[in-house]
Amino acid sequence: MKNRVFACLVLAVFVLAVGIYSYENSKEGIYTAQTGDNIKWVDFNVPAELLNKACLLDVGSYENETHLDWITLLAYTAVRGGGEFGKKSEGYLTEAAEKLSAKEETKESFAEKYQYFPYYYDAYSAVLGGMIGEYEIENENGEMEKKYGLKAFSPIAKGFDYQDYDDFGVSRSFGYKRQHLGHDMMGLIGTPIIACESGYVEALGWNRYGGWRIGIRSFDKKRYYYYAHLRQNRPYAEGLKEGDYVSAGDVIGYMGHTGYSDTENVNNIDVVHLHVGLELIFDEERRENGNEIWVDFYQIARFLRANRSEAVRDETTKEWHRKYAFRDCFFFNNVIE
Repeated sequence: MKNRVFACLVLAVFVLAVGIYSYENSKEGIYTAQTGDNIKWVDFNVPAELLNKACLLDVGSYENETHLDWITLLAYTAVRGGGEFGKKSEGYLTEAAEKLSAKEETKESFAEKYQYFPYYYDAYSAVLGGMIGEYEIENENGEMEKKYGLKAFSPIAKGFDYQDYDDFGVSRSFGYKRQHLGHDMMGLIGTPIIACESGYVEALGWNRYGGWRIGIRSFDKKRYYYYAHLRQNRPYAEGLKEGDYVSAGDVIGYMGHTGYSDTENVNNIDVVHLHVGLELIFDEERRENGNEIWVDFYQIARFLRANRSEAVRDETTKEWHRKYAFRDCFFFNNVIE
């Protein structure tokens, strides 16, 4: 009898251990640096305030002896907080910056010390990898200036009001019951919609759920930006077509409320808004088989609110265009051969 009880206890402990291990691995996307498996899921919950602080540290140290990469800072902050962000997070971020600046630690040493640092680093690289870097932008004198800094923009043009809240994951019922895998930004019909990041137009046209929509793929192929429910009749920037290269900050379309219909060009959405979604692609085959990874864009939208592209209207064509020319140096250095 005692042996049977002991065996049951051993089995229970084993099952519990396996359960904890499975939970931890599923929470981190079933990914470790040792296996090199592709990330299966990303729960992106970094607050806008931390994104902003990490961005300022990165940009401010660009020409220093030790450049503070914001993704390294945020990955350290995440791993120290167990994937959660609270009162101690800002302190962890500062701690990472101090250790790296003093050359006490490196990205590699963080990876050796913390099991899940590689996961957070790779996941956050996928989410944020195209947002900071070198670019050229036109100044007031019409000259192009080379800069390093934030080169991603809010999806809503400067000077246009909108309202939003964190609605990622809420229920949707058209077609079938499902989760809302994007972020809604409510505004007025005709509000110019901006490309958040430079890339290629991968999809353009009607979708029964998203109405007139645009899908833009980042140059590194890791991100797919989905802009939906665009304006009836004239949804897109004039001349925009699949395969086109667009720069971050370009006007790509106009806010509306099309969608929820198998018939094209129908306004079946009650509220005028932009649905913007961000999909991460680690494995093309998994994506083609329906295993998509969409992340919550709300905190990113809050972070990008301070960087909005200014647009001007052509009174002849009634089209909006960005005011200042922009060139993404990643495109010219890595894409053009």
